[in-house]
Amino acid sequence: MRLPFFYGWVVVAVTFVTMAIGVNARTAFSLFFPPIVSEFGWERGVTAGAFSFGFVVSGVVSPLIGRLMDRAGPRAVMELGVVLMGGGLLLAPLTSAPWHLYVTIGVMVGAGSVCLGYSGQSLFLPNWFIRKRGFAIGIAFAGVGIGSVTLLPWVQHMIEQTGWRTACTAMGLLILVVLAPVNLLLHKRPQDIGLEPDGDAVPAAGAAEPISNVVDPVWVGTDWTLKRAVATARFWWIALGYFCGLYIWYAVQVHQTKFLLDIGFSPGVAVWALGIVSLLGIPGQILLGHVSDRIGREWVWAISCAGFVICFAALMALKFQPSLWLVYVMVFTQGALGYGLTSIMGAVVFEIFQGKHQGSIFGTIMLAALAGGAAGPWVTGFLYDRTGDYTLAFAIAMIVSALSALSIWQAAPRKVRAVAGRLHKLQAGTGAD
Repeated sequence: MRLPFFYGWVVVAVTFVTMAIGVNARTAFSLFFPPIVSEFGWERGVTAGAFSFGFVVSGVVSPLIGRLMDRAGPRAVMELGVVLMGGGLLLAPLTSAPWHLYVTIGVMVGAGSVCLGYSGQSLFLPNWFIRKRGFAIGIAFAGVGIGSVTLLPWVQHMIEQTGWRTACTAMGLLILVVLAPVNLLLHKRPQDIGLEPDGDAVPAAGAAEPISNVVDPVWVGTDWTLKRAVATARFWWIALGYFCGLYIWYAVQVHQTKFLLDIGFSPGVAVWALGIVSLLGIPGQILLGHVSDRIGREWVWAISCAGFVICFAALMALKFQPSLWLVYVMVFTQGALGYGLTSIMGAVVFEIFQGKHQGSIFGTIMLAALAGGAAGPWVTGFLYDRTGDYTLAFAIAMIVSALSALSIWQAAPRKVRAVAGRLHKLQAGTGAD
């Protein structure tokens, strides 16, 4: 039975739901953290270390998940993620020693989050769209924001009413009951079910060839294995750009609440600021994803990095003038602009290294990205401990933001494949030849 719309939008819907639940199930650890510390009396560093250890696990398994995607496709990867994350959350309530948390929340939930989160989805979703690639990914990834404003308050309410163990169990069951069946609807690419990207008609025999978006035929014609990709400058520019991108993302996300409290804002304002950032990220990701289809991935990456630069500048200014309007600037530029990074992370890699091994290549690049995500909060905290305030740390983060933008510009996906909004210029240039 043929659907009245392109099946790629079903894939987007499944990804939206998976991201809403999967990513926020991991984030919910911050809600479980206080009652766990209160119950067991463990040191905060030891307890929080389970979440940090999960970041390490995520980095280690990321290349392996990419290889599994290349060989077995998205259903295998997603269902593995469902089993790991769901199982980890169901087993975590049995915790009676710190190492139990490290196995359940750290290893199982950490590894599962790679499958169900940004990394796993970016391994196949870009296959389904070319002209609307950024727009589709932006919609799919906006599920994280929707989940954060619906699921997390529900989890917090459950913790207050029935305890962290019941809330943890409920999240595990939600993952198994909802995500296990819906992810059976996934396919790796439209050609697997007789379709073309964007829902285009299959070209008839003898029909005119559609306009190609290929700018560099020699590069595109190369069979990009991981070994070949690693030997190129483009691979390392992307890796550096993604390392810096997640560095700035998590540097501000982890430290902004404490910073706002330190300079005199109420807990209500600090919590509100963090929540509104996620909310603004929803339209920001969708709009900037769409804009990237018109003007190019590098421009939107630069716009998002500029958003983080303004965000850090506002934070630095807040120390000297703690006014609400500066908080608004910080929140808006971080959420509406900065969060646009996620809508094009998959697109950049696919447009440069598209092929049979694109999953392995992306998974390996994400190892650098996750290292940046781990380094940002740590370096920012280290510099605060050494200097007594965040000024130097935020100034360095501004430099890192600029370096991220420069790196993606150097990787130059525009010189490999043109986005839809630039096809007319490519066609005009070809005609001139």
